[in-house]
Amino acid sequence: MEPIIEFKNFCFQYDSQTEPTLLDINLKIYPKERVLIVGPSGSGKSTLAHCINALNPCSRPGKTMGTLKVDGVDPAKAGVFGMSRIVGTVLQDTDGQFIGLTVAEDIAFALENDAVLQESMKRRVDEVSELIEMKPFLKHSPTALSGGQKQRVSMGGVLVDDVKILLFDEPLANLDPSTGKNAISLIEEIGQKRDVTVLIIEHRLEDALYRDVDRIIVVGEGRIVYDGTPADLLCSNILNEQGIREPLYLTAIKHAGCEVSPEDHPESITKMNLSPYRDALRNWYEHTETVPKRIHKNEVLSVSDLCFSYKPEEPVLKNISFTIYEGEMLSLVGKNGAGKTTLSSLILGFIAPTSGEIKLLERDITPLSVKERGEKIGLVMQSPNQMISKPMIRDEVALGLKVRGIPEEEINKRVEKVLKICGLWPFRNWPVGALSFGQKKRVSIASILVLEPKILILDEPTAGQDYRHYTEIMEFLKELNQTMGLTIVMITHDMHLMLEYTDRAIVLSDGELIADDHPAKILTDKEICERAYLKETSLYELSVKCGIEEADSFVERFISFERENRKWADD
Repeated sequence: MEPIIEFKNFCFQYDSQTEPTLLDINLKIYPKERVLIVGPSGSGKSTLAHCINALNPCSRPGKTMGTLKVDGVDPAKAGVFGMSRIVGTVLQDTDGQFIGLTVAEDIAFALENDAVLQESMKRRVDEVSELIEMKPFLKHSPTALSGGQKQRVSMGGVLVDDVKILLFDEPLANLDPSTGKNAISLIEEIGQKRDVTVLIIEHRLEDALYRDVDRIIVVGEGRIVYDGTPADLLCSNILNEQGIREPLYLTAIKHAGCEVSPEDHPESITKMNLSPYRDALRNWYEHTETVPKRIHKNEVLSVSDLCFSYKPEEPVLKNISFTIYEGEMLSLVGKNGAGKTTLSSLILGFIAPTSGEIKLLERDITPLSVKERGEKIGLVMQSPNQMISKPMIRDEVALGLKVRGIPEEEINKRVEKVLKICGLWPFRNWPVGALSFGQKKRVSIASILVLEPKILILDEPTAGQDYRHYTEIMEFLKELNQTMGLTIVMITHDMHLMLEYTDRAIVLSDGELIADDHPAKILTDKEICERAYLKETSLYELSVKCGIEEADSFVERFISFERENRKWADD
């Protein structure tokens, strides 16, 4: 069988850079294969994908060496439009992909270009919108949707057309865990029904492996460092060497002193043979203690009977009440559209509540303006494109300090510290436009962290981050929390973040608060997970299969063990 994608001694170097981003790529991908591409931020995996769909070098100029053929065509010669008939791409940054003024128009864009008759066009848009669960939103503006809904609309714009290759760049980045599982299932289903080749670029390896893939390709420093089966990869040390997070259940098995074998199907906790590891895991659990949780007493923010609606007949939030204490690290979780971002907007004063009360340091903040609230509460938004206003990275991070009249010497000191912690110091003199989506995200976080607010609200702080940068950012936030008493609230779909870095989680579902408890208890509660579109942690299934009845206790001991190990490593 002839490959549908073939790289031969391929190199690519952006015109704006002095060194090649891709080096000596030799790769064959065959028709109907399902291939997962992983690698740390800046490794070259997105560049690899953009060479396939002709964004490189047609939209992002650069030099190529060697050869690349996609369905027998040279992408550089076919151009972006020519390749769009072969490769359907869902970009990581969905905001940059929308064309239509409504969801229906955006999904129909490719059909309009092909002069499809209106009756047939409407039928196909209806079919696709039903498939991606966006039919009720066909008249909505794509820009008014949540991150997860935007991702689905982008998928719809690709699925409506007939292509041979489907390319997904970080399809899970903005999706809640349950919707992410559905997205992976949908990608598999579409691939099988249409007999197309599927390429998935993703940081969330465990979530991406919810459905089987034929191969995993690991890209590191512009080269392919692994090309093989998921089982063999998960039993090697390559993920650790490249700074990619392995599935949590495998980490737990390794903590118990076991060496995982490919024959036991480690690529899935559902399929994995756990009999060789059961006794060691139970013994580890019995001899591992849980570190006592920190107790917080001083109230910093309280919400009482908060209600909000854009339209009287459609309530968005219903009687929300909770208290946040000084020095807490807390996660706010729930499915897309549950009201998490709306709640943060109410706290920050962007919108006013229909009823209810919000207090900051026991003071009613209803009369305070957005600017006045901003002196105490910092916000890092979900999309970096909504925050960045300066062309250069260092200028963007320093902007908040400059407008506040901070002395230049202090600005330089604080900006340097934050850029180093966020992994941006090597790029300090780069233009923002040259960064990947994940790198832009770190710039937006750094621009708020440098202001040293009392309370920090982060909307999806780790979306688009590889494990290494994720850890750097989260450890920095934890350091701020512990050394300065900074209260941190994270709106997140990342269940590992929720487990490892927060001692408490508030769960919203359809505008209601349905849980306020320890993350381990929430992620081992099937009913709550189903209502909030969360995903039970794989540690839960691991504990059940190993005969450990107290699943939440097993999860808490795992997290305690992880935290203590990180402390030892830092020391």
